[in-house]
Amino acid sequence: MISRRETLAGAVAGAMQTLHAAPARPNVVLFLADDLGCHDLGAWGATDLKTPNLDALAAGGVRFTNWYAAAPVCAPSRASLLTGRYPIRAGVPDNGPPLRASEQTIAQVLKPAGYATGLFGKWHLGDTAETDPNAHGFDRFFGFHSGCIDYYSHRYYWGDPRVPNYHDLWRDRTEIFEDGQYATELFAREAAQFLRDHRADPFFAYVPFNAPHYPMHAPQKYMQRFPAVEPERQTYAAMIAALDDGVGQVLRTLRELRLEQNTLVLFSADNGATREARAGLHGKPATAGNNAPFRGNKFSAFDGGMHVPMIMNWPGVIPKGMVVREVGSHLDLMPTIAKLAGVTPPTDRTLDGSDALPLVLENAKSRHDAIFWSSGGQLAVRRGNWKLVKDGKTFDGTPDGNKALTGDDALFLSNVDEDPGESVNLRHRFPQVADELSTMMMKWADEVKR
Repeated sequence: MISRRETLAGAVAGAMQTLHAAPARPNVVLFLADDLGCHDLGAWGATDLKTPNLDALAAGGVRFTNWYAAAPVCAPSRASLLTGRYPIRAGVPDNGPPLRASEQTIAQVLKPAGYATGLFGKWHLGDTAETDPNAHGFDRFFGFHSGCIDYYSHRYYWGDPRVPNYHDLWRDRTEIFEDGQYATELFAREAAQFLRDHRADPFFAYVPFNAPHYPMHAPQKYMQRFPAVEPERQTYAAMIAALDDGVGQVLRTLRELRLEQNTLVLFSADNGATREARAGLHGKPATAGNNAPFRGNKFSAFDGGMHVPMIMNWPGVIPKGMVVREVGSHLDLMPTIAKLAGVTPPTDRTLDGSDALPLVLENAKSRHDAIFWSSGGQLAVRRGNWKLVKDGKTFDGTPDGNKALTGDDALFLSNVDEDPGESVNLRHRFPQVADELSTMMMKWADEVKR
């Protein structure tokens, strides 16, 4: 009888042989959801939502169950995903600063190798000629520059009279108007057309949908799929269904063009679900997104803020139905994609990620001795199964949720394998571990600012 370990070893050996025989410049399609609860996909256990295309993508590839965004909020997370650098190092420690002109994105690294590059959706990293998507290596851009837009009018508004309200939909640097067209569907349409236009070229298509980020808008045709779901989650579910349909449209285009075997497809999210009132009903904190079993929400340095799903799919190369439990990060995408394309990432700066494919194809251990976070006055580090959070906030929609934990809990140590909800503070039971991680974390916080 062949053991499970022998079966896995055979699959890994076969995958490595296939990778060596794969084309030198594979296509890459990277989907990103916005403010998605980690377990709000069928493949992660959701039963009241319907995500058949993403579920099939996961079943045909690998799911990472310990994958992290580099920040628990939009812009810093995206900056790290595109550069392979911690947000502070990339100059985007929080929402607001643009991605500096000197930073190199995945698109800029791939272009010299002949890749066509396109971005379809949310940028959130600058709107000037020095910081917009075209300046950062994207040949084609269709989307918006800000943090969110109305899904139909495509206007940015924040609900605060001190913040300007403006139209924000662009094709490259030309403002365009498609009033009344649902934004999620527009981004899928444009991404699919980009694939058709570049079927003969290696391409990198980055598709950062704005769903299910507020404002909470969904066409009735998606709402009707969830008649038994309570109203707030019904809208959220409908927005995710539209996203899933968009993923399906792009994947069908890959199949029609017979490009599946030469395309690495990735799906993840920028951070966890939010409890902000602007995403809820009647001015109350949002409850639709599900970050359970993790503690915390968007903005939080507890796992609910940045523990995100990750799917990698590449027919004939990545084995089907795999689950990887090793720690991975958005920081790893730049080096992973660069290596596949046969290009060298920037060597004149520090990169904080590493190639993630050995975790899949070689059954390798995580190359991260530790990973770190700094956000809104919070610091955190994970090493192995230990995680330490300093001045953590839960952002649970209550007034206290915006305040740092105090007393003993101001330094919160968890074994996240045994306690994924970070509910029991172990700092006094394991003082040596707490001290080691605290020293490591503070040293990193000092070094990364230089």
